[in-house]
Amino acid sequence: MIMKRTATANWKGSGKEGKGLLSTQSGVLHDTQYSFTSRFESGIGTNPEELVGAAHAGCFTMKLSFNLNGAGFTADNIDTKSTITFENGAIVESHLEVTASIPGIDQAKFDELVADAEKNCPISKLLNTKITVEAKLV
Repeated sequence: MIMKRTATANWKGSGKEGKGLLSTQSGVLHDTQYSFTSRFESGIGTNPEELVGAAHAGCFTMKLSFNLNGAGFTADNIDTKSTITFENGAIVESHLEVTASIPGIDQAKFDELVADAEKNCPISKLLNTKITVEAKLV
């Protein structure tokens, strides 16, 4: 299966004083503001690292759900938080914190399926960085 999705960025002005807009094919983001202050300070708007974090959390969580289904389990709930570390001009880590409620699964099987999702979700494969996971079965 080949799938293509698009997103666009527009930037006006200098790197520090300029402002940009991001849009996605789905329309979820439509002229969403981003800027130096939203990226490196506490300004209003989004930033690339936040979007990478959302993409990684979402992709990992969906992959874990598929892994669970393939092993005969269905999660009642999976919550994943991704913390992206940006250091010296590069994304150096994505740390995933996962809490899941899955009837009938034991810790060893859960850990195995989490490790596979960490390694094999498409965004993990895309990122050329350290990926760590803390997973809690509740």
